[in-house]
Amino acid sequence: MQQTDFTRGSITKALLPFFFSMLLANILQQFYSFADMAIIGKGLGDTAVAAVGNFTTLSFLITGFAMGLANGFSVNISQAYGEKDFAALRKAAAASVKLSVLFAVFLTGIGLGVLKPVLRLMKTEQMLMEDCLSYGYVIFGGLLITILYNLLSAMLRAVGDSRTPLLAVGAASCVNIGLDFLCLFVFDTGVAGAAWATILAQFVSVLICCDRLYKIREFRIERSDFVFGRKLEPELLRNGMPMARMNAITSLGCIFVQSRINSYGVIYTSAYSVCNKYLNLFMLPGITIGFVVSAFSGQNFGAVKFERIRSGTKIADLMALFSSLLLGIILFFSAGPLARLMLAEQEAIGYTIIYLRFLALFLILLNLLFVFRSCVQGMGKPGIPMCSGLAEMAIRILVIILGLPVVGFTAAIYAEGMAWFGALMLNLFAYLFYIRPHTDT
Repeated sequence: MQQTDFTRGSITKALLPFFFSMLLANILQQFYSFADMAIIGKGLGDTAVAAVGNFTTLSFLITGFAMGLANGFSVNISQAYGEKDFAALRKAAAASVKLSVLFAVFLTGIGLGVLKPVLRLMKTEQMLMEDCLSYGYVIFGGLLITILYNLLSAMLRAVGDSRTPLLAVGAASCVNIGLDFLCLFVFDTGVAGAAWATILAQFVSVLICCDRLYKIREFRIERSDFVFGRKLEPELLRNGMPMARMNAITSLGCIFVQSRINSYGVIYTSAYSVCNKYLNLFMLPGITIGFVVSAFSGQNFGAVKFERIRSGTKIADLMALFSSLLLGIILFFSAGPLARLMLAEQEAIGYTIIYLRFLALFLILLNLLFVFRSCVQGMGKPGIPMCSGLAEMAIRILVIILGLPVVGFTAAIYAEGMAWFGALMLNLFAYLFYIRPHTDT
């Protein structure tokens, strides 16, 4: 397997294979997430689906923070790779591992400690609480594995390797689905078994990524690379913390939305949980384009090739437009069957169909947001993306407060669409501000 050097050659020929390989990996990752939900729904019922979905909204506050750190750390690695400074790359990789392990220990303690009180603050129905706790304690207990997988896959993407994460996710998907059936239908472990299946599957991914990184010459880390540096760790945190805070801030907005929706009963909670699962699936092309743009802009920023960044961003915009149009059409006309696949209650199905059809219209905003936010991050400018997370949270909360009593469940998708638009505008202006001085002639 070879890494992709984004600083030379045809941009389109470099971006498209990387994109499709990563997209397939992300689809597989969502597939086994979907398998969790579908198997839980068929084996344990709508209440278990609502419990897992309710916890997932909370868990992203911590796992999203960790993912932001990993993606922020990978910016330094991609820039060092673009500069062809492999000594700096190894030191950045070693420091990233150290910091990630420290944060994993800290976040595990936080997650386990706040799980029950935060679920209560979210107005979680008592009938869901036991399953939420059973699932959540396992997921937070295995947070180190989740963080290491995100970090190692981000490192591989930073140097243009999208095939290994695909292989890792493919293997994890098989393990996860097999363990799901074993835990739920053979050993009757309840939702905790599905959580264990997820953690063990991610551990398989970690092993595969570790094996690949060891074989890449540029990542042959030595003991001396782990020595603390006065400049390196703070620099990593300057990139990682704003991205982590952005994810956490966005998640806080989602938690507030979830708490308001929970107050309307289990039917709203079940519908919103399923809607979020489908949102995570249909936003995959946008997320993937964002990962590609981050690695591309990071490498070319390190190589001081700003015109190439601009050209690559234009190609990414076209990819975002095409994917949102194609998936929007599919989502709009398949909303009914998709809702019935996971839910049995007719009222919940009706709410889900409305949500998904509105989502189909707003996908373009989300896809373009991923492009411009990731480009700005890749250039080592994480401040505006963090501010856009604040804007997203504020808009989402305001729309929910004002809209939910008036238009009911539909306010949830209005909140998403308006939040995405506000964040998109901030990141678009930031991109133009940072790129224009380097490309104007």
